[in-house]
Amino acid sequence: MSAKLGGTTSLPGAGPPRAAAVRSSPRLIPVGGGKGGVGKTFLVTNLATCLARMGYRVVAVDGDLEGANLHTCVGIQQPRVSLADYVAHREEDIAKLLLDTPIRNLRIIAATRGNLATPQPGHGRRVQLMRDLQRLDADIVLLDLGAGTHPAVMDYFMVGEEGIVVIAPEPTSVENAYSFIRAAFYRRLRLAMASHDVRRVITMAMDERNERGIRTPLDLMKEIQALDSAEGRRFVDTMRAFRPRLLINEVRSADDVKLGFSIRSVCRRYFGIEAEYLGYVNHDDRVRRSVRDRRPLVDLDPSCDAAVYIGRMARKLAARTQAPPSDRGGARR
Repeated sequence: MSAKLGGTTSLPGAGPPRAAAVRSSPRLIPVGGGKGGVGKTFLVTNLATCLARMGYRVVAVDGDLEGANLHTCVGIQQPRVSLADYVAHREEDIAKLLLDTPIRNLRIIAATRGNLATPQPGHGRRVQLMRDLQRLDADIVLLDLGAGTHPAVMDYFMVGEEGIVVIAPEPTSVENAYSFIRAAFYRRLRLAMASHDVRRVITMAMDERNERGIRTPLDLMKEIQALDSAEGRRFVDTMRAFRPRLLINEVRSADDVKLGFSIRSVCRRYFGIEAEYLGYVNHDDRVRRSVRDRRPLVDLDPSCDAAVYIGRMARKLAARTQAPPSDRGGARR
């Protein structure tokens, strides 16, 4: 496998390195996608490993309660606790769900043993989860999200201004990616608006066959500007702040590589959204070997092209994050 990265990374909320005594919230980076099986967990595992090796205290959270496998990818066979315990109120302290991994500076929150009757937490519990994750003693938290546009997935994805959308170069994945981006933006927009009438229009627009003929965020913007100029300005500000990153996985051809640029262009032209093409990863059978061996690819074969380029991607993500603990007075496990 080989990988090349395009574009630049801009993460919100970053500042200059802080003193070791200053307590700050970790950076939350959600990784989602409209379709299952596109490689989200593989990428979260390897990005988290690279960031941990840079000296950052990293937590990888498995947000997929209906298909959890992050723990397997980092070599943990039977997690003793998981996010399901938090969802069911069996454990209120999120820090007690942290599990050490074989990788220094990397801990995870697994998502095994969920309740099949109610696998997803309610909205209030999701909000509390995000608040609790921001209180963790960590530098970076990567969220491995489930597939699709369930409200839980959308809420988790919106926790960061520039979440990563993983896409496979196949029609179904591309179609689902557009739906995912559109749904995430509309949900973010609905929460940002103050006017009840405007929120009602947004809810109606979420139905692509709505009676007003609103098909794209640009159509919706015109409707809102005509309804309320102040809310129209808030709409534009929200649109500008929403900058999802695109990552194409399982690339096999030059056309697959170009797909990221095409999706970015469509997002700008029809959605009014400035997406960023973060990069791509080529197809390689060594990925299957790393999953089978329950080791991150960057640990199993650190000199292969994929490991080298995933490392570059991790450095892009960390570019505006505060200096790792080793530069601030000593790393912690």
